[in-house]
Amino acid sequence: MPDTSASRREARALDPRPLGPINWIGLWTLYQKEVWRFLKVGMQTVAAPVVTTLLFLAVFVLAMGHSGTMIGDVPFMEFLAPGLVMMAITQNAFANTSSSLIIGKVQGNIVDVLMPPLGPGELVVAWAAGGVTRGLFVGIAAAIGMWVVVPFAMPHPGFAIFFAISGSLMLALLGVLGGLWAEKFDHLSAMTNFVITPLAFLSGTFYSVERLPEAWRFVAHLNPFFYMIDGFRYGFIGHADGNLAVGVAVLTVINVSLWLVVDGLVRRGYRLKA
Repeated sequence: MPDTSASRREARALDPRPLGPINWIGLWTLYQKEVWRFLKVGMQTVAAPVVTTLLFLAVFVLAMGHSGTMIGDVPFMEFLAPGLVMMAITQNAFANTSSSLIIGKVQGNIVDVLMPPLGPGELVVAWAAGGVTRGLFVGIAAAIGMWVVVPFAMPHPGFAIFFAISGSLMLALLGVLGGLWAEKFDHLSAMTNFVITPLAFLSGTFYSVERLPEAWRFVAHLNPFFYMIDGFRYGFIGHADGNLAVGVAVLTVINVSLWLVVDGLVRRGYRLKA
């Protein structure tokens, strides 16, 4: 008689693995891919942004000298350092997701991500989580480097953590949106140069918006980057130019809205499928 037990074991081995409502294995695998993608070129994706951030700080230290400039009750260098860290976090979160998508589309290997049994929600989670990871990785490294020169006590770590995660998530989702929209690297560069960088530089990173004229102060408060930098800075030095509750609400609403938009576009296969 044939070995029925062996036949059953072989049949079970050939059965498809039940995935359940969420493909956790696939999601984790794609997240690992996104993380290892930037870690393998760490000198470019981590070390270079940290050095650039420290150079910004060095330039201001040399320019200001020992002038003793204060922002409220805080020395200017202590005011500046958290803003530079947050700027590094957001720029790298955006760069990770946007570059991952545009490289996959240009090289034609985006199909390797679309063919596995991963739903749109799982794709968005993995891409966004990879961007947040790179942003926080660079931010922590930059903060450690700055702390050697400009020590800060971080009186409200909960605010620093919330705004770091919320800000990096917002830019990671914007990076996915930009990667979906862009058809070549020039499109992505235009979004970076004309949208992301101006919003970052005009958000109060290098100055207090309270010193602006009333009209420009109103414009600054329309910039969502202002709220994430202001809230993150409050976590480090206990000083905020804006309303923290408004900042929490603004970032929450923007992140939920961006998530719904990105999820909807991925479900439609917007500029992902030929």
